[in-house]
Amino acid sequence: MVEARSRHEFVAVQLRQRIMRRQYAVGESLPSESMLCAEFEVSRGPVRQALATLKNEGLIQLSQGKPAVVRSHDLTQTLDTFTPFSQWARRTGRTAGSRTIEISRRRVSEPAAAALGAEPDDFVVEVLRVRLLDGEPTMLERSTFTDRVGSLLFEFDIDSGSITDYLTSRGVRFESMEHVLDAVAAAEADAEHLGIAPGSPLLRERRTSRDQHGDIFEYADDRYRPDLVAFSIVNARTVDPRVPSAESGCP
Repeated sequence: MVEARSRHEFVAVQLRQRIMRRQYAVGESLPSESMLCAEFEVSRGPVRQALATLKNEGLIQLSQGKPAVVRSHDLTQTLDTFTPFSQWARRTGRTAGSRTIEISRRRVSEPAAAALGAEPDDFVVEVLRVRLLDGEPTMLERSTFTDRVGSLLFEFDIDSGSITDYLTSRGVRFESMEHVLDAVAAAEADAEHLGIAPGSPLLRERRTSRDQHGDIFEYADDRYRPDLVAFSIVNARTVDPRVPSAESGCP
């Protein structure tokens, strides 16, 4: 019997592996909640938590009162909620790692200055590191922090874990984030660090992080290998106020 605190993680890992091994076709339903409860000897709570995790990863689609349906065989990083790279890797059953290329304190440069609202003479802390999945170079991370926040990183071994988790433990609140996604060709430095050919396509995520006061304290330019990572954004239908709803009683 799996320990209570990790029951939903165990169920998620098992179902994730089945989906990625294509034991279920896209569009095929998973077993019902009651069948999953019986198989894994858990209550509905862990099963529902596991299914919610797989939904956030873009693997399944959930509909009330119906079994989950396989949506994709490919793991995705979601942007509707923020999950640090290390946490996302753990949830998907893989091992995250990092290799720091540089961490330094210097004068701010563009485009970070514009993103952070900094003056040309302001100091910032820049981090350049390679993120790994199961030991394979997956993403090149370029982060620029305001001096106040970034200086905390000199007290932390950034190859030992998540920068986000560490800064959170030091009282930095990642209250909201803005993301811009586009595709770029790998520059020489990108190619060297990621072990790919120059000019190879990369998926770029530019991100700004704000604290609880609405102040931007981080600007990031992360470049992912699209053969290893994809992004998923889940949207709900927006109600158009110009269109009367069924409950309005209008003909």
